[in-house]
Amino acid sequence: MRRLLVATTNPGKQREFRRLLAHLPADVVTPDELGLGLDVEEPYDTYAENATVKADAYARASGLLTLADDSGLEVAALGGGPGVRTGRWGQRDGRDADRMVEAVAGAEDRGARMVCVLAVGIPSEDGSAPGIELFDGVIDGSIARQRRGTGGFGYDPVFELPSGQTTAELQEAEKDRISHRGRAVAAATHRLMELLQPA
Repeated sequence: MRRLLVATTNPGKQREFRRLLAHLPADVVTPDELGLGLDVEEPYDTYAENATVKADAYARASGLLTLADDSGLEVAALGGGPGVRTGRWGQRDGRDADRMVEAVAGAEDRGARMVCVLAVGIPSEDGSAPGIELFDGVIDGSIARQRRGTGGFGYDPVFELPSGQTTAELQEAEKDRISHRGRAVAAATHRLMELLQPA
């Protein structure tokens, strides 16, 4: 079984990707499991560029088929932000979801969407730059007036779907089916299956 490297050190993303990729004929591994301590800068203004630079770096370092993502929350009341700077906008102190509610307090338009771009890094046999293929997923919703639910991570407790539930209130299987990251993985699945076939 071929190994597939998920190029993230975020524990929430690692858990989610393991579920999303469980149907593939792959041994899903993470950087820490391989002893890869890369510090990859994400300086770009697009999800695609940030995901690409991560996939490229980790595919080069590991020699493995690599999946990297860049994701963000785009909020109408914040002019479409924080977007690609979502990770830097938050402080990952457990209060990011609450801080988002505070940021849009009083806003008439609470519309929001979560965006994910996946970059698949395909290592070359001759040591040249990895090939990169991109896939994306989007889910529309709004910012809830207070946090609800205990599932997921990040902004899930305040990202409200048209059904009225937050993504943190969904069962894992349902969230995985409709989430931005789940949709991006679904878009990439056929190609990943091809790439994971024995040589």
